Amino acid sequence: MAAPPSDRRYATTHEWHKLEEDGTVSIGLTQFAVDELTDITFVEVSQTEGEVKAGEAIGEVESVKATSDIYCGIDGEVVAVNEALAEQPELLNTDPFEKGWILRVKPADPAQLDALLSAEDYEKQCAG
Repeated sequence: MAAPPSDRRYATTHEWHKLEEDGTVSIGLTQFAVDELTDITFVEVSQTEGEVKAGEAIGEVESVKATSDIYCGIDGEVVAVNEALAEQPELLNTDPFEKGWILRVKPADPAQLDALLSAEDYEKQCAG
């Protein structure tokens, strides 16, 4: 597995959280999760507006292998959904850390990101 990008924080449930320059946090699935699921065929974001809570399911992904929930690691308000994933769920397979972002949230408390795993700690978890 390639090292996860160090510019973001990671949930134990395999979602990455990246603090953007505008103060929002982009959320997506890690390469490890994508590799475990294999070919992702469908992405559904159930939380497209309003408030989200840390640990809450915000959607799900389906692959040829399984269906898995997507979780948010922080409290905040949804400000954007990656609409491209509805037509091109394969973006998660090909570019999970950039074009495959799923949701953007305005954090209620950006310090919550500190409670998530660093890239190094996430990599250790995956090596298990």
